[in-house]
Amino acid sequence: METLNLGILAHVDAGKTSLTERLLYAAGVIDEVGRVDDGSTQTDSMELERARGITIKSAVVSFVLDGITVNLIDTPGHPDFIAEVERVLGVLDGVVLVVSAVEGVQSQTRVLMRTLQRLRIPTLIFVNKIDRAGAREGTLLREFAERLTGSAIAMGSTRSLGSREADYVPFGATDADFTGRLVDVLTEHDDTLLAAYVDDEAAVPDCAWREALAIQTGQALVQPVYFGSAITGAGVEALTTGILGLLPVSQGDVNGAGSGRVFKIERGPAGEKIAFVRMFAGTVEVREKVPYGAGQESKVTAISVFRDGGDVRADAVGAGHIAKLWGLGEVQVGDAIGSGPASDDAVEDRAEHFARPTLETVVEPKQRRDNGALHAALTQLAEQDPLIGLRQDDLRHELSVSLYGEVQKEVIESTLLTEYGIDVTFHETTTICIERPVGSGSAVEHMSSDDNPFRAGIGLRVDPAPIDGGVRFELEIELGSLTYAFIRAVEETVRQTLRQGLYGWEVTGCVVTLTHSSYTPPPPYGWSKWSSSAGDFRRLTPLVLMSALRRAGTRVHEPMHRFRLEVPVDTVGSVLGALARLEAIPGTQTISGPVGVLTGEIPATRVHALDQGLAGLTRGEGVLESEFGYHRPAADPVPSRPRTDHNPLDRDAYLLRLKTRA
Repeated sequence: METLNLGILAHVDAGKTSLTERLLYAAGVIDEVGRVDDGSTQTDSMELERARGITIKSAVVSFVLDGITVNLIDTPGHPDFIAEVERVLGVLDGVVLVVSAVEGVQSQTRVLMRTLQRLRIPTLIFVNKIDRAGAREGTLLREFAERLTGSAIAMGSTRSLGSREADYVPFGATDADFTGRLVDVLTEHDDTLLAAYVDDEAAVPDCAWREALAIQTGQALVQPVYFGSAITGAGVEALTTGILGLLPVSQGDVNGAGSGRVFKIERGPAGEKIAFVRMFAGTVEVREKVPYGAGQESKVTAISVFRDGGDVRADAVGAGHIAKLWGLGEVQVGDAIGSGPASDDAVEDRAEHFARPTLETVVEPKQRRDNGALHAALTQLAEQDPLIGLRQDDLRHELSVSLYGEVQKEVIESTLLTEYGIDVTFHETTTICIERPVGSGSAVEHMSSDDNPFRAGIGLRVDPAPIDGGVRFELEIELGSLTYAFIRAVEETVRQTLRQGLYGWEVTGCVVTLTHSSYTPPPPYGWSKWSSSAGDFRRLTPLVLMSALRRAGTRVHEPMHRFRLEVPVDTVGSVLGALARLEAIPGTQTISGPVGVLTGEIPATRVHALDQGLAGLTRGEGVLESEFGYHRPAADPVPSRPRTDHNPLDRDAYLLRLKTRA
């Protein structure tokens, strides 16, 4: 049976969970459509999800449509949980992007569409809530063209828009406007089709246009648009037809080498890890030893596959399917499973699709006795969401987590209380800055020097790199002059050390080059206490690296968000005053009838204050859209963050702590 792994994505409150319920109902998986407001939906299983009426964790549910197994993944819509969406994108065959017919294109809608187009993920657009007062059709399609995608093709029209009787009518082959739109969009990407049409319009039958539409949708070149209502069911049958006819099913060789990717991790009742895996090729069986991650290997102790709205135990899972695997004790989100070529592709596809969190806060238990339990709980949460970025400060006995926003903080607090029984408080949310080298710097520690207590010699050079280049490690030493184990020890320590630069922020946008090395090899009869070890290189590297970084110098950069505000025209003046107080940089200002549109940039740490104060400034009519834009050099006084390591910037203190630990 063919399989389609389908994602449902949207801006918060557009109705994607309601659409998931309607699709499950239409497929016969559930007998009654659950409601988000009532907390009765199939995919929102967390207590907090039901209480708040939002999706926080991605959920998988499976059903069969016309002989095709659809694994549907419902994802969060709130921007605070964008990391959960990111982990799902790499396992999808296609997506339904849900847009509200009333609110239209929103900030998260644009972020998602840009990412889907960049990753070439086939996408259908479902315009939901056509039964709501204020629902739009024509103006919304123009909004799509201006702010979302120029390749959207409406597959039908609405009637009785904005009423309980609202319905969707698919276009037929004789509809001239629809055919004209197909011609305009499809021929833009297909010269052969264009030539045939120009030569003789009648020579291109309707079936050829439909076939071309399916091909180009599968190539993510066009995005068919359907209208409907997840609450009443209007338009859902047409959408289902589009899902089956326009989105590509999974491709994979069941008989090839096993390979897959982990996109989610949960903990079972006994605390065991459960890995959600999309298989790209081959088969994984129970009791089979499988490689995963960075050289680990474990025996799969149990497998569950998704079926008929739930999951059932199975002996194996094959290409194209999604399953839960037990037994992989050290597995992490993003790990490749198996040894096939798709595993290599999965590793390379671990690049981040969305901006990293720009905020952080210190978490502390209300009861001091819960310190150890809090660390263990946050460690488990960081396994499920690596972008939580757990930082432990042993000097001040503090734990910090990274955040996308204040709602995420509330979720962490509730999760710790309900699932772990730990009541916590948070310090004030602060901005996460980064550091970038401003020049080049080198440092060398020779093994023979008197002040080098380690049996290792290292030379490192730090150079600036492109802004989005991360950290690159290169070799300038002669090949074979240092063993691979020692080179790996240096590289791993370089990356770990650069998590805290001269001002305590993560260093990025740089190239670190190993320019010098020396070591004492073991004698012919085996290792001796006089031989160099990987530990010597790991302990020496931070000293050399930070000396080189100090000579290169770094500049601290703070995150900036781009914003778009729609406000009543008579409130523009007061909103501009508030933006100035929040250190925003104004952009364009346009007036369209009673609405003023303001754009610009604002420090990330000020976005929440702007959002909180907007209602009072605009009588509750203001609409804010914001997203991460870039990092800019921070003004004086330069923000710094306390170090949590042994501070290799202070050589004497660093060596003393190492000696004390030994």
